[in-house]
Amino acid sequence: MNELQAFLNDSLLRTKHVENAAIIDRKERKVCASTFGFNVPPENVLNLIHAFHKKLLKVRREGLYFKEQYYKCVRADEHSLYLRNADGGLIAAKTKTFILVATYRVGMYPSVCVEAVEKLADYFREKGS
Repeated sequence: MNELQAFLNDSLLRTKHVENAAIIDRKERKVCASTFGFNVPPENVLNLIHAFHKKLLKVRREGLYFKEQYYKCVRADEHSLYLRNADGGLIAAKTKTFILVATYRVGMYPSVCVEAVEKLADYFREKGS
């Protein structure tokens, strides 16, 4: 298990309010770590990268498709995306180097998922990555 994988497990999954998570390298445009069995297709990687850069207003208005599920936007700014649907939600946070993405399902607390993702993103921002 690499260091980024350990961050996902220790910082996010351990909360019991994150179902799955991944760390995307923005420059390489690929997933560099993910929780077991959470495969993020390349088109979803690009959609998340573009959502933060070119399509923020579109995401606010129209939501986002991720892994063949539609998510309605709750909040979208240059640092974070909060989206939800009937089955749960998706949280994404952007740092200089990475995009962190995490999902939660019905029965999990969205606020705990948000806090865990934002805390890990803040850690990476403090480290300059």
